[in-house]
Amino acid sequence: MHEYDFIVVGSGAAGLTAAIKAAQHGRVAVVTKGSAKESNSSWAQGGIACVQSEEDSFDQHVSDTLDAGAGLCKEDAVRTIVREGPARIAELVAMGVQFDKREIKGQVEFDLTREGGHTKRRVLHHHDFTGQEVTDKLIMAAQQEKNITLLENHYAIDLITTAKLGFVSEDRVLGLYVLNESTGEVLTMRSDRIVLSTGGCGRVYLYTTNPEVATGDGVAMAWRAGAAISNMEFIQFHPTCLYHPEKRSFLITEALRGEGAVLVDKDGKEFMQRYDSRGSLAPRDIVSRAIDHEIKRTGGPCVYLDITSKPADFIISHFPNVHKACLSVGIDMTREPIPVVPAAHYQCGGVKTDVNGATTLRGLCAAGEVGCTGLHGANRLASNSLLECLVVAHRSIDFLLHKMPIGKLDDQPYDIPAWQSGDVQNIDELVVIYHNWDEIRRLMWDYVSIVRTSKRLQRAAARLRNLKREVQEFYWSFRVTSEVLELRNLVETASLIVDCAVRRHESRGLHYTLDYPKKEEDKEPSDSVVRRY
Repeated sequence: MHEYDFIVVGSGAAGLTAAIKAAQHGRVAVVTKGSAKESNSSWAQGGIACVQSEEDSFDQHVSDTLDAGAGLCKEDAVRTIVREGPARIAELVAMGVQFDKREIKGQVEFDLTREGGHTKRRVLHHHDFTGQEVTDKLIMAAQQEKNITLLENHYAIDLITTAKLGFVSEDRVLGLYVLNESTGEVLTMRSDRIVLSTGGCGRVYLYTTNPEVATGDGVAMAWRAGAAISNMEFIQFHPTCLYHPEKRSFLITEALRGEGAVLVDKDGKEFMQRYDSRGSLAPRDIVSRAIDHEIKRTGGPCVYLDITSKPADFIISHFPNVHKACLSVGIDMTREPIPVVPAAHYQCGGVKTDVNGATTLRGLCAAGEVGCTGLHGANRLASNSLLECLVVAHRSIDFLLHKMPIGKLDDQPYDIPAWQSGDVQNIDELVVIYHNWDEIRRLMWDYVSIVRTSKRLQRAAARLRNLKREVQEFYWSFRVTSEVLELRNLVETASLIVDCAVRRHESRGLHYTLDYPKKEEDKEPSDSVVRRY
């Protein structure tokens, strides 16, 4: 038994922020299935949306967020996260995070940029690899904390709860089982306070901007433990993923459009004004559907993002990472448009929480992309994600300390059994796992992507039911490995996306269906909430 005051699952911006704060109060384990640097946060290019200018205001940031969220944002949560953003930014700066600055009239200030859906410049950034800068500094700060144990290459399998152990009491978390990927040993880890910060589920789709670790692990674990899951039908497709066989997951940051880049067809003609008065700066759901429609209308493989109207030195200095990546495949963005297509990018739903990250399961919080606070509603406003990571992770530790005081819980001792492998064998044919993995991602792309229909969703649901049975057979028959665990979580998360999508008989935000092309205007907008039991 390995006992900690806090266990944090995930090493992105939310997980590390939670761990650093928790370390001031007790012993913390950070469990991450790859290296600490592998996370959605570290791949974030654009930046962090936060009011920093006198020309901006909290009310304007809130208004832009509510507008993008298509009626499903929780306004109280939005206001809290927006208002607490500046304090969290100040903490990052104190840790050494270097946000880009500029000098205006003798004064040095943050070089704020603008992205789709924002009415003001409010996005702080470090060139075009903000996420990497933030996570690098957070990792350095976490490594200096003596109370933090960083367990890399450790895969969280399942949460341990009182209900699973058969105790008749308020259901709560007691710990989790964790696979040490280096040794194959399964550890039993005990804690009354667990923060899930496992990121999103982009790898559920065939084409995604997400890293390989984004397989919906936290959502699937919380679901199996009985926590409520909300709004998983709202999967944001980033409009501009580089279209090239050698870099299929490379995101072209939305900040390019904020600095004047426009979407054009193969003939160099702008087309976004036909879909929205904001043109290329419309919110992501509108831009993604427009690109999808243009590709289907013209029969072409992609559209193009053109920033050649800007000077070459401006482009290279502002977007060095994108410029380098494009050059590596023979595209000079200073002279020619960049071929782009939409790709799965961000889950706006997740484990249902309040603004503290508190889930429906006592002792369990979820922070970052894995959680659904109500900030994003039916469509995330660009660069609000890292803001949510910082604020909710910070609040989650305060919440857990208040609800589950360290050393003051008057509980009976819980006899938590060690992991039992039983009569299992090693997997002899990984090809079967890879085939199922590929089938899940292809059917989700074909049936549950940017434009949906009821018939497509029904087909996806039927096939996923069969795949879940196959995957469960693998799970119980073979020794657990990261490949089996990822496949198990992938099919579970895909099923939750489809289940939530089937329940929504309207088109709203990121969920667009040809069978119900309009919003339900005759009743109050509602969340899609599902629970296992």
